[in-house]
Amino acid sequence: MIFLIKASQLLLSLSILVVLHELGHFLPAKYFKTKVEKFYLFFDPWFSVFKKKVGDTEYGIGWLPLGGYVKIAGMIDESMDKEQMKKEPESWEFRSKPAWQRLIIMLGGVAVNFLLGIFIYSMTLYAYGDKYLPNQNLNNGVWCVDDMAYSLGFENGDKIISIDNKKPQRFSSILEALLLGDEVLIDRGGSLIKMSLPEDFAKQLIENQPSMMFYPRIPAMVKEVLRGSSAEKAGLLSGDKIISINNTEILFFDELKRSLEKYKEQSVSLTIKRKGGVKSLNVDVDAEGKIGYQALIPSISQLSEMGIYNLKTANYSFFESLPAGYKKAKSKLGSYVDQFKLILKPSTGAYKGLGGFGAIGNLFPAVWDWEVFWNLTAFLSLMLAFMNLLPIPALDGGHVVFLLYEMAVGKPAPEKVMEYAQVVGMVILLSLLVYANGNDIARLLF
Repeated sequence: MIFLIKASQLLLSLSILVVLHELGHFLPAKYFKTKVEKFYLFFDPWFSVFKKKVGDTEYGIGWLPLGGYVKIAGMIDESMDKEQMKKEPESWEFRSKPAWQRLIIMLGGVAVNFLLGIFIYSMTLYAYGDKYLPNQNLNNGVWCVDDMAYSLGFENGDKIISIDNKKPQRFSSILEALLLGDEVLIDRGGSLIKMSLPEDFAKQLIENQPSMMFYPRIPAMVKEVLRGSSAEKAGLLSGDKIISINNTEILFFDELKRSLEKYKEQSVSLTIKRKGGVKSLNVDVDAEGKIGYQALIPSISQLSEMGIYNLKTANYSFFESLPAGYKKAKSKLGSYVDQFKLILKPSTGAYKGLGGFGAIGNLFPAVWDWEVFWNLTAFLSLMLAFMNLLPIPALDGGHVVFLLYEMAVGKPAPEKVMEYAQVVGMVILLSLLVYANGNDIARLLF
């Protein structure tokens, strides 16, 4: 069921983005009276799921959900229609249009995706506002959830002051900043400590695959007591809050976890808070340092509702949301470009984290959440715009390079060169597609 929910969100998101991207090519092509032979959502090798011809254009839905396309007459594209290119150019063909018109047609899809990302972010800010946990509100520092955090030198209670001399404003931005950073300044018990991050931090993150590295420190609260456990025998109940162990005060779950490990195969006295009262329980600790309960890990919003952390909320009017959406889109795109640069640097090992449709699908939550859906769709729209602008033949950016060459020298590149470049571009893209989705399969199996 979870797979279907994630897959349906991914399919809907990509369908919206692909249709609007191709519409960005279609509309200027029509405006400049260029014949568009096909407009397709998804690819249709051998057959299509649906098709209908209206005027000169065949509209359809393919069966292979790897994108979509518009086939513009007189253009060397992925269709590789060489027969058409052998004929004398017609006035309604792409190749007959002035270079500046062809440039607008080619940049139309990218422009739509950039503008769409900004628009969606603006509308989510208008509809939902912007709620987040400021990093400065973590008065008790962070909880190192994964062992990888310890291996890097972090400890529970560390306050992350700055990363490369920049103060992270949001708790949610810390991991991303670390991924791109070199040096971290932390406050540990009142002492400032500088830590250097390893160059292969991205590689370590990919190989360890932690669900998270840090989380705000939380009280030791009981979500569920396991049947037959020593915790059940001692009388521990769901909803209890553990406040001391052997008369040593416990403020946070990470303190309890560490303390229990010191009392393996021993009996301990726990002081718990239950419905406003206080009670003591004697509990046996097993050989693994556990007593048999599942901890309650509240969400950031729940922590705010419980009064443990104060979130910051910004609400926007419609007109205020537009510049705020632009600012958010600019920040998200800048961060994505910085992470993309890591992939091009082999020493970081970030290329191992390239993912395909499985990785993108896993970005979506296991339950349908429209706020999350639209924010992810906005991010994917910006990502699609950037990737399409890369100067790789077969992408919009590759066509733009040839058009700029033509505008600079006064004549188009030889058709044979463009044909060979298109083939090379398709090989590159298919190789990346196989590699990225192969990584998804490998992560799933191993």
